[in-house]
Amino acid sequence: MIADLTEGRQIISLTCSQRRFIMKISQCVIHFFNYQRMNVKKNTLRNYEFILDNFQNHFGDIDLSSITSEDILGFMSMISDGTKQNTKKLRFSLLTAFFNFVKNSLDHDSQNPCDNQGLRKLFRAAKLAQPKVLEKDVVDEIIFRTQNQRNRLMLELMARSGMRVGEVLKLRPMDIEDRKAIIRDPKSGKEAEVAFLPQKVADRLRSYIRENEIKPDARIFPLTYAAARLIVKKAGNLVSVHVRPHDLRRHAATYASRSGTPLEIVSKVLLRHSNLSTTQRYLGKISDVEAMRWIDNLHG
Repeated sequence: MIADLTEGRQIISLTCSQRRFIMKISQCVIHFFNYQRMNVKKNTLRNYEFILDNFQNHFGDIDLSSITSEDILGFMSMISDGTKQNTKKLRFSLLTAFFNFVKNSLDHDSQNPCDNQGLRKLFRAAKLAQPKVLEKDVVDEIIFRTQNQRNRLMLELMARSGMRVGEVLKLRPMDIEDRKAIIRDPKSGKEAEVAFLPQKVADRLRSYIRENEIKPDARIFPLTYAAARLIVKKAGNLVSVHVRPHDLRRHAATYASRSGTPLEIVSKVLLRHSNLSTTQRYLGKISDVEAMRWIDNLHG
């Protein structure tokens, strides 16, 4: 964590008749975090901490205005070597936001070295591939063919309730309340969230807990992420489809949307997203057949 400092801007003499403000990196970072702690989520704050801790370690506590676009290129190449394009884009965006904050709030005369056409082009997001959407009959067949009770429950929690694989793996009996699964320390940064379970899934889950005598504070599915991903992959192989855990969560959203569930419910209840634009990226592209079916439903 970056240590708190209280010094403001320092004025140093350049000539007898000219003075300018010197903004040390550490000073700018402290001001930036004092603002961000009150305005962003925990996950976003952690991302800022990662990039700015490395930024300070790379440049030292020099005058922020002395950093050039070429310096930014060198730093970004170092910090993002071997990462995916979208990770590079995220880190560049975080650094850009930091410099914009300095310019808008601390020193209006400063320049943003990230505001460079070459850098923006180099660290822009990769083109998103159209996400694969599993149709309901495929998902039903995958679940039906999965004979292991534990594995089937995990598949249903992801495909029916839209839970992330990490959320499924953290579940404990004490987190199950009737048809609700309480998700502790969720991705959103909130203290807890609620996933709603279909009645049959909730009944089977309680039976599984009871039959296996799982203690209230023990994990229901004490597996690693790698083991859970392998379970999903093998389940997909039963119907000759390559499936990842997140494909099941995406299916839950797309199936609900195409069944007429309002987007707000899909977003806030099923996926627990903070904004609708995130949910819309989950929903698969509507095929011509699907579009015509809805037109017929509306005007048939």
